[in-house]
Amino acid sequence: QVQVVESGGGLVQTGGSLKLSCRASVPKFSILAMGWFRQAPGQEREFVAAISGSGESTKYADSVKGRFTISRDNAKNTLYLQMISLKPVDTAVYSCAVTTYRTSLFTDPRNYAYWGQGTQVTVSS
Repeated sequence: QVQVVESGGGLVQTGGSLKLSCRASVPKFSILAMGWFRQAPGQEREFVAAISGSGESTKYADSVKGRFTISRDNAKNTLYLQMISLKPVDTAVYSCAVTTYRTSLFTDPRNYAYWGQGTQVTVSS
């Protein structure tokens, strides 16, 4: 049974940092590309970052470049999102997603097969 579980969200002040984790029990985790998405109230789901199965390739939304870093530890079946210099506009539910491709760094959520429930990130001004 596939399970994708995020953790690490919380309340932080503007300029603060958080590190999100996502543990995924999916077959062949170490070769599958993964991504982070977020959704704020009343808005559509938004691409944040993606990483290839090997971790060698990454892609970021322009809004988070230079502030967020996506990484993975394949030995632990875990994906991470380090967030620094957080802003109130970063407030959203952050979700982890797994594709069935090795290297394609999709920004469209329709290309992701497995999803977690999400973790809330709130940045206060």
